[in-house]
Amino acid sequence: MRRRKTDVADKRVCFDFEIEFLNGGGIQGQDFRLDIDGDDISDDALAAHIIADLRLLMVGQVRILNKRIIAERHKRNAAAAGESDRSNGHSFIDLSHSIEDGMMTYKGLPAPIMCDHLSREASRNVYSSGTEFQIGKIEMVGNTGTYLDTPFHRYPDGYDLAALELDRVSNVEGVVVRVEGGDVRAIDWTAFAATEVSARAVLVQTGWDRHWRTDQYFEAHPFLTAAAATYLRDKGALLVGIDSYNIDDVSGGDRPVHTILLGAGIPIVEHMTRLDQLPNEGFRFWAVPPKIHDMGTFPVRAHAILSR
Repeated sequence: MRRRKTDVADKRVCFDFEIEFLNGGGIQGQDFRLDIDGDDISDDALAAHIIADLRLLMVGQVRILNKRIIAERHKRNAAAAGESDRSNGHSFIDLSHSIEDGMMTYKGLPAPIMCDHLSREASRNVYSSGTEFQIGKIEMVGNTGTYLDTPFHRYPDGYDLAALELDRVSNVEGVVVRVEGGDVRAIDWTAFAATEVSARAVLVQTGWDRHWRTDQYFEAHPFLTAAAATYLRDKGALLVGIDSYNIDDVSGGDRPVHTILLGAGIPIVEHMTRLDQLPNEGFRFWAVPPKIHDMGTFPVRAHAILSR
């Protein structure tokens, strides 16, 4: 049985530490958290993790202080299971919300209107006996569901959906940066500093998708800072996605993250979901929109493929 998104069965260790180096000096850490298997971990095993993760040399004594085990979702290796489909030895993870009639994606923008252009019943008068079709009709803005922004969304001379290069959005190496459970809404560049983002689709898991189709989704959402956008641009990210209401802070009229990323030709995917089902890396990512001229934003069927 798949664990519900709101359930927490994973265990993490929360602790302080003090490290002394053989050649003098030392470092300290407070309230560190680390994924663990099982219900406990020894101080020696924990010390080994710290030394390896921080790539420390000439370590003398390591003291683990105030250790406690907490129930919290793992950050390093989210389970890529559950709602995935398997084919030819691969797992397919759908990262998109479904689009439905009357669904509100972004406050202030109209919801999609969906209906039949030609119903099955009406088509029986058009085709031979026993043959029927349905032709659907939808009226919607480009910012509906899980969608991709191209530079034309922000800049009149930026490339549009028709000019989007497929090597940015199709079969791209992906990486997940996890900030779910953070105490602050603003996600700064430091959240990305431990991750190789160059030539990758960088997907930011905030966990905000749990509020999808609720009033909470529109209020006090997590977002990236301008410094984070600048870091991702300068480090060569191919695409940036997020499972939140907006990649920018919408409390004012500025949109620095859109401005910086789209100004550098880096497309943005917003309103993603199920990023918790992806591993941190080791997957390929797709978010291909229709080829439309003079339009900068459109829904995508964002998804990832993992090798078994």
